[in-house]
Amino acid sequence: DVQLQAFGGGLVPAGGSLRLSCAASGFTFEQYAIGWFRQAPGKEREGVSCISASDATTHYITSVKGRFTMSKDNAKDTVYLQMNNLRPEDTGVYYCAVEPSDIYGGLCVPLYKYWGQGTQVTVSS
Repeated sequence: DVQLQAFGGGLVPAGGSLRLSCAASGFTFEQYAIGWFRQAPGKEREGVSCISASDATTHYITSVKGRFTMSKDNAKDTVYLQMNNLRPEDTGVYYCAVEPSDIYGGLCVPLYKYWGQGTQVTVSS
């Protein structure tokens, strides 16, 4: 079974940093597209950063470019999201998800097939 476990969230002041991790198991990690998504209260889930199955491209939403860095360690079946210069609007539940194909070309659409539990990120102003 595909399993994804995200952790690393917390409460930080604006300008602070957090590093999220997502440990994966039950599938061939390097053959799946993988992404980080978030959902703020009262808002729709949105893609934050995603890597295509071929690792050819990494996509970021505009609001996090230059502040967030997504990386993937195939040897550890783990993906990371380094978040720097956090803003209150980054607050939300962060999820990792995988798609067993490149059907979305690494784009961060919240339609990936498998999802982990979320981890809460709260940025205080």
